[in-house]
Amino acid sequence: MKLNFEYGRGYMTAELPEDTDIFIPGETIKDPAYIPEEQLEEAYLESLAHPIGMPTLTELAHKGSRVVIVVPDRVKGGEQNTSHRKLSIKYILRELYGTGVEKKDILFVISNGLHPRSRESDVRAIFGPELFEEFWHSGQIISHDSEDEENMIDLGYTRRGDPVYMNRYVYECDIPILIGHVQGNPYGGYSGGYKHSATGITNWKSIASHHVPSVMHRKDFIPVNGGSLMRNKFDEISMHMEEKMGHPFFCCDAVLDSQSRQIAVYSGYAKEMMPVSWAMADQRTYVHWAKKKYDVLIFGMPQKFHYGDGMGTNPIMMMQALSAQVLRFKRVMSRRCVILCASACDGYFHDELWPYLRELYTMFQHDHMNILPDMNRYGEYFATNAEYIRKYRFCNAFHPFHGFSMMSCGHIAEMYTSAIYIVGAQEPGYARGMGLKTRETFEEALADARKKYVGDNPNILALPMTFQKAAVHLCMENPAEDVVDAYGRRCGSC
Repeated sequence: MKLNFEYGRGYMTAELPEDTDIFIPGETIKDPAYIPEEQLEEAYLESLAHPIGMPTLTELAHKGSRVVIVVPDRVKGGEQNTSHRKLSIKYILRELYGTGVEKKDILFVISNGLHPRSRESDVRAIFGPELFEEFWHSGQIISHDSEDEENMIDLGYTRRGDPVYMNRYVYECDIPILIGHVQGNPYGGYSGGYKHSATGITNWKSIASHHVPSVMHRKDFIPVNGGSLMRNKFDEISMHMEEKMGHPFFCCDAVLDSQSRQIAVYSGYAKEMMPVSWAMADQRTYVHWAKKKYDVLIFGMPQKFHYGDGMGTNPIMMMQALSAQVLRFKRVMSRRCVILCASACDGYFHDELWPYLRELYTMFQHDHMNILPDMNRYGEYFATNAEYIRKYRFCNAFHPFHGFSMMSCGHIAEMYTSAIYIVGAQEPGYARGMGLKTRETFEEALADARKKYVGDNPNILALPMTFQKAAVHLCMENPAEDVVDAYGRRCGSC
């Protein structure tokens, strides 16, 4: 059979055996039904009228209340007119204005964490023209700056000993509102909820307590699940924020489908709301489909996706993307599994967006750096580099410590595969510098993998559109055993 896989700015065709299985999110197994557009208003009003575990906004707010609405950046969640961000803000503002809250007492903080601070064009895309015009010109939409010492507050340590820093605007307001997306995330199961606050409005010192090898290379992290140490740390850090504020966040989260349409909307106290929202999200995200373990996974990597242009060609970001798929698909991978991935791998680092990654890559080639975790000792050195920090603060670049979370994740692909082939690399030395094999075509890569790793009749899973749709965490059809996560839910593990 012939299949097309993402490659650079286009596609690469592969001729694969006829018995190759194919999985496409939202198509092979349909997502749960999304809320029809004409019913979205009703869904939001119902959610806001019956928040889980805490009073409504109309009970919490009054004239003079200072409100900060924390909004995710562009990395996920969709930007259509009916996106969760746009609609939730619209209906939340209606509730607030109805209690007497004045426009001047509302501030929006984009929770980019260590991601690039949002440009004006990003803000317009996130909020839409109407909200943009209403709040941008008055300075009421700002992008979180984790290096702005005057507007970051040190909240001490969690009971586990993890440092907690928090955006001062959020900390000091009367009503902190989190807008979140409940979408499958390789880091801790789901976005939204307490993950949002633990990563989006803090700084690198706090993030360094969980986005590191000692947490990400534990067995409880792989495959992705909601009961890992990382997930527990997210929750503890955010609950520590709530304890120090003296009140909880008011959350409004939407469970989204493979095209970022709302399946369900939940509001309230994150600690009580997350188990409910996750139960619905599990139906789309943990897909019990596979009847066998797979020896070969095949997919393609575009040049631009998720974190930005160059993610599919920059060797370190490419490793993170490979490992994210291992986290999602580990339950259906055989012990000898091999990955074949198309990538232009042309040496485009996108230095403006990731100004530090070229230096990281070069260092990895020297000084006894045998595996990616060997680089971790340089985390603080990069995280405090004044020029890289200036580029994060004023040039819309990623924070330099973000690269270390990418490397920590990137090693997982090596840990759990027999080999990884990059197909179609234009500068193959970059791939080989990360310990990857290179071949010109899928057919050549598969032939080599058969000879060396998986034998003549491997079980092959093709994954077209891997990076074009919100991903799933693929599971066996009949899980051999269950794993109980931190919320008492059972998710399949095979």
